[in-house]
This record gives sequence, C-alpha cells and structure tokens, in this order.
Amino acid sequence: MTAVLPERSRTRAGSTVPDLLERLALAPADRTAVVAGGRALDFGELRAEAARIAARLAARGIGPESVVALCLPRGAELVTALIGTLTAGAAYLPVDPKLPAERRRYLVEDAGADLVVTAGADDEPPAAGIAHLPVGALTAPGPDLPFAPVAVGGDTLAYVIYTSGSTGRPKGVEIGRAAASALLAELEGASIAVTEGGRVGWNASPSFDASVQQWVRLCRGDTLVMIDDETRADPALLAALIDDEALTDLDITPAHADPLLDLLTADGGPRPLTLLIGGEALTPALWGRLAGLGARGVLRTVNLYGPTECTVDATAGWVEGEGAPHIGGVLPGLRMRVLDEKLNPVAEGGSGELYLAGPRVGRGYRGRPALTAERFVADAAGEGYGGRMYRTGDRVRLLPGGRLAYLGRADGQIKLRGHRIELPEVEAAVAASPGVAEAAVVLRDDVHGAPGLVAYYRAAGHVTAAALRERLTAVLPGYMVPAAFVALERFPVTVGGKVDRAALPAPAPADAPSPAADRPADLTASQALIAGVWAAVLGAASVGPDDNFFKLGGHSLLAIKLVSRVRAELGVSLPVKAVYANPRLRDLAAHLDTLVAAAASQDS
Repeated sequence: MTAVLPERSRTRAGSTVPDLLERLALAPADRTAVVAGGRALDFGELRAEAARIAARLAARGIGPESVVALCLPRGAELVTALIGTLTAGAAYLPVDPKLPAERRRYLVEDAGADLVVTAGADDEPPAAGIAHLPVGALTAPGPDLPFAPVAVGGDTLAYVIYTSGSTGRPKGVEIGRAAASALLAELEGASIAVTEGGRVGWNASPSFDASVQQWVRLCRGDTLVMIDDETRADPALLAALIDDEALTDLDITPAHADPLLDLLTADGGPRPLTLLIGGEALTPALWGRLAGLGARGVLRTVNLYGPTECTVDATAGWVEGEGAPHIGGVLPGLRMRVLDEKLNPVAEGGSGELYLAGPRVGRGYRGRPALTAERFVADAAGEGYGGRMYRTGDRVRLLPGGRLAYLGRADGQIKLRGHRIELPEVEAAVAASPGVAEAAVVLRDDVHGAPGLVAYYRAAGHVTAAALRERLTAVLPGYMVPAAFVALERFPVTVGGKVDRAALPAPAPADAPSPAADRPADLTASQALIAGVWAAVLGAASVGPDDNFFKLGGHSLLAIKLVSRVRAELGVSLPVKAVYANPRLRDLAAHLDTLVAAAASQDS
C-alpha cells in the first residue's frame, strides 16, 4: 500500500503544521491502530479502508467543504468512516445514534449535511431528503487504492460539532484542518502526548469535542482503544479494560474519575496511565487525592480546559502539589487575554473574562453569522486567527506564572458531569411542553445529594412532572433532562420584575415517590437493601417496590454510585446496565437475587 502525502496545512497566522493525515501516512503499517471489541486494525489496514471510503465518497460528489454526518456508535467503523471522510477532503458531523430522533434530525438539517452514514441498511435516516448510506456500503472490501488524501488548506472545514445553544437550539461549531492538526502538535509540545506508540482510550461520545482530542492521537501512530457504552458506565469494567489494554491515556470527567480511583489504586502499584481530566471543575478534595497519587507514582493527571470553539483544549496544568485547583497555563498555539468589563487587561491576582486568540480559534457557528460576530470578536492586540479572538464567557483569576484559576460562568451556561449546557435551551424545551405557562431551570447542588438540574414550572392546564420528564426525554439528550421538577403557583420575582432564581425553593427529597399507604408492609431482603441504597443515593425519605430509579431523578452518575454501594455491601458485582434494564425497584431486586444465587452456587 503506497501513501501520497498531502501538502502541509497553513494557518491564517502564517505558520505551518503537518496535516493530521500527513502524519497518519507515516505510521508503521504493522502497528495496531484501532482496537474495538473483538476487532483490531493495523495502520496499513486503516489506510487501505480509508482510501476505499474516500473513493466511494468522491464518486458521490463529496469533497472539500462537504459535510458527512456519521450517525454511528463508538467502534471501528466510526474510526474508518471518520478518517475516510477526512481523506476525501470533507468534514464530518458526529451524530450520536442514542440522541432523541428529533435532535438527530435537527443536527443533520441545520448543518446542511450532504450525506448521512448510518450503522445498518435498515436504520432510518435522521432526516428526509438527505442522501443516506449504510456504513457497510462504504467499508465493503474492494480493490487496493493508494492512501492519497485530497489536498486541502488550513481553513478547509474538518468537522462540525454542536453545542447547547442559548437561543433554545443547538449551534454548530466549525473547526478547520489546521486547527485540528495544531491541537495534536500542542499536546505534544506541552508534554501531554509524549509516549510513542501510546494506547489511548476513546471514552467520550463522538458528539462531544473531547473525542477529537482522542482520535487525533491516532494520527501520530498511537493505538486507539474504543470504549463501549457499557464499559464506560461501569467503573469495574472500565478499570479492568484499563489494565487489560494497558492504556496510557484516558480522557475522563471528574465525576466519573472519582468512583474509578478506588478500583485503580486498590493494589497501590504504579500504572503507566495519564488521566486527562476535564469537562468540569475539579473539587479541592479530588485535586488533593489525584496530586497524592501522582506524588506516589501511582498515576499522573493533567487538568485540561477549553471551549469547543477553540478546538477542544486551551489550557493544561499538571495536578500536583497542595493548594487550590487551577487549569494551568495556555497551550502554546493560543494566546490568552484576561479582560475586565471595559476590555482592559487585568493584573496578576485580578479576575476577569477569558478571551482566546490564535490559530486554533474556530471558523465560527455554522449558518449563524450574527452569533459568530457576537462571540468571535476583534482581537484587542490586533493579531491572532484572522484578527479575531473568542469570548469564552468564563471568568478566571490570573495566577503567578501565567496559570489560571477557574471562577465560573458569566452567563447562563453551566457544566454538569462534563457536559456543556445552556440553561435557556432547557428552559425553552420545558416552556414548549403542553400545559406549561412559565418555566425556569437552574443548577442546584442539593438534588438527591449531588449537583443537578431542577425545572420549575407554572401549569396552564393539566400537566405532571412525569409527563414533562417523558416529553423532555423525547427532545433532549439525557444529560439535559432535569433531575427534578417543581410545580409553582407563581414564580418569585425581583424588584425589576424578573424571576428571582435565588428564591426558587429546593426540590422535595425525591420526585414523587410511591405514597407510603400504597406500599406493602413487608419488603423482601433484597428489596429492602435496594430501597435503602436508593434512598441514600437519591436523598429520598422512603422508596417502594414499584418506584422507578430514573423517575425518582436517577442518572448515570447515581447509577454508578448505586452499583458501588451494592458491591460494597453484598460483595456482588451488579452491572450498571442492569439498573437501566431493571429501573423498577422490585425488578432490580429480583435480578440481584439471581446474581446472589449464582455467586452462592459457584462457592459451594
């Protein structure tokens, strides 16, 4: 298999960086490129498959500035389709097949996708009127072709990733090829991606920009290990995969790292593992724990921060030493400005809004010129990516040595369990639900013992919390569905007539648990155990056998805590997927009885 190298991409700032595919062409053909379940591809096979995919896309008129929507689960075919799309010179749009159908349709139509690739021939395309192709038609065996990526410029579109929108609809961020290439070079320059032939876990949903940081490592010759949904949701399975696959790098959020650490550090031995932690702020307690593990040589952690609009990661800082958490300093290809309300630079020790300039600032929001102009503003220093800088909306404090302390948002955007959420988008979905006259959504720290979204609503007709939850589940990703719903007769208002969010009441301990009068007097032993654990993790006063974990406000992180408590109290490994398959308490208890009986029979 021959490889024809593309020209080097040039950034608007004038510097050159090796294109990602130029580097991919140089990886040893016999080195393992992708591990996904029972399938492994070496780099020679990956390049051959990407060349066939690119030729088949080109035959359909796909080329530079075309957008190919990849509605595929995390696996080997997603990787080959992604690399094949880039090889054709086109851009990819990730569309998680688990998203509600309405949201998938919106992403594909709003991006103006030229082609939708789905997992199977029988899969319904997300949107009508747009060409649809099963991935098998792209990846089918065919004649050997040279790996000859279409020549592109640095500004050529590489991908479009959608983020939550303050206007009530998601917005697509456009990132160019040079920016994506520079991301990899800067991670290497910051000594984050340094191990040649590293083994990197693809942990993030492809619909989130953290996934870009993971797949670009493939282009420098690292092995990409795909982590399926069942494994990433279960700390025990994830810890086993880290050891079995000898991962050297894992991108993870603080909320998911916390329960994983006990399993990773049980033997006290060192691991060749770097945790790339980001997506939300590190707590001082978790910072101290990770710093201690690093000092003992068990594993090392780097704290990463960055908006999607600036190609994933903007700052990096090693988690070490005592003191308050920080997000490190800006990566070498970006320049930061910390400005006050009058756009004056703040002095060391001062706080202000963070602005970012440089070659990794994105092209803007797809089809949103007004919003692009609002957030991508003129560079105060008269230099940068096209003379622009990105207004992040994040408040930071400037620390000695150029490090930054994250202080929070200056607007209605929040981060929850690693997900970027615009509260106005969730509010718009609640307000649009039948029977709702008024709505407000806030992030609270006291929702079932953990941070969570709470939706407050004033009814204009017959509407229940259960009906609202069902409606929002059909139109929003799961991480955006509120954990609790509170009905109000009237909203508290400020003297200016606006909703007084600080005066909104705390939600009840649980969201409509079964009335005590409707519960049997006696619970089986397993039902009582599950009820006690549910009450603890959900903050519920009491739980009955017909209650539903997710209707009481349960979510993925609480499901992880649930199985950890069961493992600690019974010594039985309850898979996280069992919680999703058996959300009703009596059904989960029956499943647990089966597991306990099976474990007892093996011991006898």
